[in-house]
Amino acid sequence: MKDPLKEKFSRLKKNIKNMGSFVLAYSGGVDSAFLLKAGYDVLGKKVLAVTARSETYPDAELREAKAIAKIIGARHKVIRTEELNNHDFISNPPNRCYYCKKELFSKLDHIAKEENIKWICDGTNKDDLKDVRPGRQAAKEFKVLSPLLDAGLTKEDIRALSRDMGLSTWDKPSLACLSSRIPYGEKITKENLVRIEEAEEFISLLGFRSFRVRSHGVLARIEVEQSDIKKITQKDIRVKVINKLKSLGFIYITLDLHGYRSGSMNEALYLPLI
Repeated sequence: MKDPLKEKFSRLKKNIKNMGSFVLAYSGGVDSAFLLKAGYDVLGKKVLAVTARSETYPDAELREAKAIAKIIGARHKVIRTEELNNHDFISNPPNRCYYCKKELFSKLDHIAKEENIKWICDGTNKDDLKDVRPGRQAAKEFKVLSPLLDAGLTKEDIRALSRDMGLSTWDKPSLACLSSRIPYGEKITKENLVRIEEAEEFISLLGFRSFRVRSHGVLARIEVEQSDIKKITQKDIRVKVINKLKSLGFIYITLDLHGYRSGSMNEALYLPLI
């Protein structure tokens, strides 16, 4: 372990120890799984991981989150969030994530009070500040702590430390809520979220890891890694993808030549006015 990384990790553990206990917004992704492991190693059962189940969170991710928490040995609770009942969320404005996080943190705040736990934490890291993050406002309102960010840890740092700790998530592709596949301003519906989830699960079974199926009405825009573009355009795979996505209700199936990139829907926010 390089000295700068060791220093960051020591800072994280010291901060965790000083907290004494916390409720963690836990998705089972790279960041929250690492924070759960670090928290459990320092505080044991004084850490409670809470996963929010809703239509925006794939069932496969929930199963994996449960399995990882069990391996770590940490306490884990699954709750239901109701963001699809919030008109401000389903209308899908650019600050959509604020309403989602507000729903989540309000429930975590209730759980923390029931458990007599002072702090709520999330897995925000230093790199997250480079992107549009409306959910950070909700975190501030509920006084949510971000121990990874406070320790100066980047995504690369977290992956390296996760590998050293034996976490299977160390090389897991980045997660994002299924709503992030829908352009701002296009209404979020349960039916569309289910369609996107099924489309991505199918492509995953074909051997792709880092990718997205962006839903633009009846058009599906598929993003895969640049190195996977040749693979997905092979006739047998291409035909399978076309047939599956058409069966889900998409009419036009397109491949984004730019390739996969996190938060690509945010690019529309920076287009010059004509």
